Amino acid sequence: MSIQSSDPVADLITRIRNAIAVGKTEIRVPTSKLKFAIADKLQKTHYLEAVEIEKSNPRDILHVVINKEGSPSRINEITKVSTPGRRTYAGVTEIPRVKSGRGTVLVSTSKGILTGQEAIKQKLGGEVLVKVW
Repeated sequence: MSIQSSDPVADLITRIRNAIAVGKTEIRVPTSKLKFAIADKLQKTHYLEAVEIEKSNPRDILHVVINKEGSPSRINEITKVSTPGRRTYAGVTEIPRVKSGRGTVLVSTSKGILTGQEAIKQKLGGEVLVKVW
């Protein structure tokens, strides 16, 4: 029996955080376009080592490989900002900086999931999804 999460992004973030806490380097979660886009952007910013979709029945699985201990871009903290009960939106001038620019914020914009820096360059605001450093 599988339990459906009411907030799939929070589920992904929590699984990554829990895997880091117990020293695991990879996780597998049910996939969605949004989860893949977030994990892919975390990989492109070097917080994750690899992200791929494994085809299986009845549902595809998102396979995420987390950076190993001692990696320079290891995840120290990852948190969900916007929740289903309290959405958090930011205009281009209000996009938060994480740890004085050492961290990254992921924003859902009309052009897809972007980092805070990319959103500012493209002059886009949106829903602030995740803070990571």
